[in-house]
Order: sequence, then C-alpha cells, then structure tokens
Amino acid sequence: MNVDNRSLSNVWQGIEKTLGVCGGDARISNTRIPIWSLVNYRRLGASDARIFQDFPQLTAEDLVNAWAYADSHQEEIEEAIRRNER
Repeated sequence: MNVDNRSLSNVWQGIEKTLGVCGGDARISNTRIPIWSLVNYRRLGASDARIFQDFPQLTAEDLVNAWAYADSHQEEIEEAIRRNER
C-alpha cells in the first residue's frame, strides 16, 4: 500500500492536517483556515457571527467541528497560538 506522507487528512470530522499547508496545523477541511487562528480570534472577542462575516466560506458545521477539535486538543492549539505569535 502506498501512503502519501504529505497528507494527514481526516484527523477529525471536518478537520485536516497536511504537511506544508498552514504549517501542518489542523485546519478547516478544504480551506487554509487554521483552527488555532479561529480560537485566537474568538479570544480576541469575535463572536461566531463575526467569524462568519469575516470567513463567509465557513459553515455552522465548520465552527462546531473547530470548537470540538480545539476543546479536545487544547495543548496543540495553545502551542500553535504561541508559535504563531512569535
């Protein structure tokens, strides 16, 4: 079986990781929107309505998946936020 090591897709419902895309960070499937950036945006005061306004390609299901992933992978998300704030 030939496995493509560049793609780690389907790590979570609606979430993908692909080496070389968004630094390999978890992101909304078929986008370049990393989960850590949505979490950080929310922490800065953005409501879901504001996120939908700024990212019109996202669906309610995308955000449900993003928040569930973030809740289950808190250390990963925190590290990504720290890394990207540098």
